[in-house]
Amino acid sequence: MIKESGSNAFYTIVNEAGASVYSASEIAREEFPTYQVEERSAVSIGRRLQDPLAELVKIDPKSVGVGQYQHDVAQKKLNETLRFVVETAVNQVGVNVNTASASLLQYVAG
Repeated sequence: MIKESGSNAFYTIVNEAGASVYSASEIAREEFPTYQVEERSAVSIGRRLQDPLAELVKIDPKSVGVGQYQHDVAQKKLNETLRFVVETAVNQVGVNVNTASASLLQYVAG
């Protein structure tokens, strides 16, 4: 990945917030039934480097840690707002409907 990008970087740092949530999820078990939890977590982190949005939509946005006081606000309003933000991001970036996962397609308008 790094060589393909033409970068002189020797390594890349990828935020792992929520990777453990994905690795223990039903979606991860369906995608990688023979992998251990730690292996699924590593795959998720690697995929974030390739396509962060496609990977992050597989987990609840609250799992990423949206703020210190996220538990002090009305949860219904927080969920609605986070869903709106994810939908907006997916629709602004766009998706390839031929290769996108069901997790990503659920946020596409229309």
